[in-house]
Amino acid sequence: MWTGVRLKDLLEEAGLRRGVQEIAMEAVDGFYESLPLEEAMDDRTLLVYEMNGEPLPEEHGYPLRIFIPDHYGMKQPKWITRLEAIDHEGAGYWVDRGWSEEAIPKTTSVIDTVAVGEADPGTSLIPVGGIAYAGARGISKVEIQVDDGPWQEAELRKPPLSPLTWVQWRYEWKPKIGRHTFRVRAYDGTGELQETDPSDPHPNGATGIHSVTENVRS
Repeated sequence: MWTGVRLKDLLEEAGLRRGVQEIAMEAVDGFYESLPLEEAMDDRTLLVYEMNGEPLPEEHGYPLRIFIPDHYGMKQPKWITRLEAIDHEGAGYWVDRGWSEEAIPKTTSVIDTVAVGEADPGTSLIPVGGIAYAGARGISKVEIQVDDGPWQEAELRKPPLSPLTWVQWRYEWKPKIGRHTFRVRAYDGTGELQETDPSDPHPNGATGIHSVTENVRS
């Protein structure tokens, strides 16, 4: 839970000259980034000074960091020391090193647990659970595949904590003795399936299907 000042309010109070295109940011550790003015004026973009109702911890950017919705953390400096309104496209620390300029989150889903030891005593069903995330697009559906079986829809925990957070999902599986592989895939809020072909994190974020193998003995 972030608490802070809308960057939009600060910029409007300070006043911007005509022709400003981006807001450049610098941090005490030498990190730098630049934010297009349109995103800087988004009501959700915050200069953050508290986290979970307490002063921002040092490791999370004390005394001031930025929260920019729908971007990977590589675009969000901590320990901010300087903001400057500029009339050109600014530089980014990771962009200069070959990473994505936009850094929009990919739709992704993860299996956190196959709770083999926590079968329901009444139904014998085993809970399988995890999270899915698609940035500001949200998640509309999560599906689970066991071994080479059909994809089955999981239950989403609704409502999510906010339109910008990951979503918890759960699937009740009827177990069979043996070794089994579980796979998960998610659909974003527009109904588009996540990219299933694997790719490395560089430069735009990793893609692919997450899988977990578990052994059921009895």
